[in-house]
Amino acid sequence: MQAVRCIALTFDDGPAAPETATLLTYLAQYNARATSFTVGQNVVAHTDLVRAEARAGNEVGNHSWNHPDLTKLSTEQVAYQLNRTSAVIKAATGKAPTLFRPPYGAVNSTVRGATTLSPVLWTLDTEDWKYPDAAKVAQAVIGKVKRNDVVLIHDIHPTSVAAVPEILRTLSADGYHFVTVSHLRATM
Repeated sequence: MQAVRCIALTFDDGPAAPETATLLTYLAQYNARATSFTVGQNVVAHTDLVRAEARAGNEVGNHSWNHPDLTKLSTEQVAYQLNRTSAVIKAATGKAPTLFRPPYGAVNSTVRGATTLSPVLWTLDTEDWKYPDAAKVAQAVIGKVKRNDVVLIHDIHPTSVAAVPEILRTLSADGYHFVTVSHLRATM
């Protein structure tokens, strides 16, 4: 029997209105789950979207309070960035996050030592911030993805969200299942 081909779509820097709401609609159409690494100040601004993400079965992770390079901060500053964000995520969803994605993927021993959250990087970067082109973002995933990939996309860019239906349609037809990072880690 062939193992199930799972990938984790991850969305950074949101929630953003209206992009995150649009993204949730697309995910629901394909019964897909994703992980959103949310910025604390955006969680406060769009609590309803974070609540909707969690209610739909998606995972909400921590992406710091205001997106600094955590490796340039003291242990106390890193703890503040992550703890404050975890608190607003828990207030919005009823569940404290267990995962964090360090902004820019910048992580070191100081960052690791300042939190009990598990760091999550990525295996496939769409570089969607460089290319505001939905077709290019979709192709960056479809053309390169492999089983168990953790895909980095940003739900603050309308063109990135616009790429999601093509990604879901094409990869679903190819036998891929879209799961949260925690689900992916549990099956590896």
